[in-house]
Amino acid sequence: MLNLMRPEILFPLFASSDTLKGVGPKLAPLVERVAGPLARDLVFLKPQGLIERRVTTVADAREGEPQIFGLRIDAHLPPHGAGRPYRIRAADETGFIFINWFKGYGAHLARQHPVGARRAVAGKPERFNVELSIAHPDYILPFERAAEIPTVETVYPATAGLPSRVLRKIVLDALARAPALPEWQDPAWIARMGWPSWREALERLHAPETAADLEPSAPHRRRLAYDELLAHQLAMKKRKQARAAEPAPVILKSELAGRVEAALPFALTGAQARTLAEIRADLASGERMSRLIQGDVGSGKTVVAMLAMADVAANGGQSALMAPTEILARQHFETLAQPLESQGIQIVLLTGRDKGAARAEKLAALVSGEAAVAVGTHALFQDDVAFRDLRLAIVDEQHRFGVAERRRLQEKGASVHLAALSATPIPRTLELTVFGDLDVSRLDEKPPGRKPVTTTAAPSGRLVQVVERLRGAIAGGAQAFWICPLVSESEVLDVTAAEDRAAFLRQALGPRVGLVHGKMAPAEKDAVMAAFADGTISVLVATTVVEVGVNVPSATIMVIEHAERFGLAQLHQLRGRVGRGAAQSACLLLYDPPLSQTATARLDILRQTEDGFVIAEQDLALRGGGDLMGLKQSGFPDYRFADPTTHADLIAAAADDARLVLSRDPGLTSPRGRALQVLEELFDWRADKAWNAAG
Repeated sequence: MLNLMRPEILFPLFASSDTLKGVGPKLAPLVERVAGPLARDLVFLKPQGLIERRVTTVADAREGEPQIFGLRIDAHLPPHGAGRPYRIRAADETGFIFINWFKGYGAHLARQHPVGARRAVAGKPERFNVELSIAHPDYILPFERAAEIPTVETVYPATAGLPSRVLRKIVLDALARAPALPEWQDPAWIARMGWPSWREALERLHAPETAADLEPSAPHRRRLAYDELLAHQLAMKKRKQARAAEPAPVILKSELAGRVEAALPFALTGAQARTLAEIRADLASGERMSRLIQGDVGSGKTVVAMLAMADVAANGGQSALMAPTEILARQHFETLAQPLESQGIQIVLLTGRDKGAARAEKLAALVSGEAAVAVGTHALFQDDVAFRDLRLAIVDEQHRFGVAERRRLQEKGASVHLAALSATPIPRTLELTVFGDLDVSRLDEKPPGRKPVTTTAAPSGRLVQVVERLRGAIAGGAQAFWICPLVSESEVLDVTAAEDRAAFLRQALGPRVGLVHGKMAPAEKDAVMAAFADGTISVLVATTVVEVGVNVPSATIMVIEHAERFGLAQLHQLRGRVGRGAAQSACLLLYDPPLSQTATARLDILRQTEDGFVIAEQDLALRGGGDLMGLKQSGFPDYRFADPTTHADLIAAAADDARLVLSRDPGLTSPRGRALQVLEELFDWRADKAWNAAG
């Protein structure tokens, strides 16, 4: 497990967890499942909760609260009949209490706790009729060992075969191995924030004194969060610097792209013109571009990408646009083909469906350079695909591809420029955490003439009326998406809910109801989506785990069941599937009353605005922590300590600190620089790690 490049001071933390006390072959896989394979992972394991116990007497016992009693064993009461507990009656000077076990430990308990023995007992008392009892006490120790029962005890995530208390002992053993590391933070910053040292912060993490110490806002938690954010920002800044230092083909603005733009039936929005100028500056710089283009559905990302491709073609190079599904790749191809081919730029579509002579012909056009643009799926980076001179790679819905996949496409050329497209707006406060090693352009305007989607909310009790109105709309030629409720974290249950709803709607509306969900084979899913796109299907029932971003201008209705269960930005993304044509579109949010205050605010915001960036900021404010806006599906880092909302103020500070450090000490050779190298290794946010938002 030891990395020879890793500082020796970190070796104890990067030892395997099975070197810790009590972690044998049986427990090792359970420890790894809960925390990870290393001692460091246990040190970084945050407690889930806190048990605070008060020392009391039987007379002053409070039901349901953890307490500690000093008792004398009064009698053993074996069970009478199956399913009855083994009971010990115990007492102090104020009264009696019963200690119950339901697993038949009788003989053992009689030996361990004989009548007359004094015991310290910890647990939660409950009253049944007039009797006070504790079932399966947390601790029952000889009275002289009462001090071993913690009045404040941390609770760790348990799993079958590894209870919290056992895991706690293992964590504390790992913590004892954690060395005092050289301070990597600026002393003035530490003093200003009132933070402890790294070692002190870890100790407080695992020995909280009150519930407040468990909060992300606690000073020691903020210190650890900032350490992690700084390590991450350093790694991203280094990656960005390395790319900037890598020479890349110079691509200049062209008359050819100007002719493509002039032939468009619309003028570019201000945001499109600005973004195109930013891309052109990157392409002309002689340094490798790595730019993210963020924008709502319908904001014109593909058009901007097309004009950049035209510039590349005019400069003698090739471009590739990769989409996550075949149906989206075909959609892009249809958007790009006519404008580009009308100006003499040949374009090919390459998907897994291409076979034999047709595929060979497309591959020949790419290797010869005859085709200047390739649009496709994962098929683009297969081993037999070669380009004559690939200079620009464009990745649509970039979070849907793994790092290795994005890199394999870029490796089809030399120093290939990268533009990543995303329809999931990210709040500005979080851009640095997700895309800190990318330059970011925002398409925050929509083309003129688009009609806003009428958004309304209704209680689920009106389902029958909704279906009746839908029947009338379909009879008039309309098409509708019907998003099924998010039942639970179980995809199986979500699929069942979708299947049930599709069956209900077929019975109510007839056979032209389709169904797509994440358990279907890709080819089957694409066939249903294609049938919806060509109008064979009138209503498409779907779970949210599938890509329903196919462009169906005739789809003008979006129904979302149990809308209160979804995040605000997720609702916005779903709504964006309609409103793409000239006809007025509508989105209906069905909810189960009563709504919480947060759910009410969420639905109100959705009715008030269609601006994805505004919605993303509001979602951040409403949700607090958790899986914000589907960020985990958007490449959001898997932080251990940093919380995107509670620590939002630390994100920009860490980015500024990293930028300043690297400008003054690029090689990290100063005393603080060497300490920061230890920090990077500690958190594994190294510049050479595979995780990379840009691929």
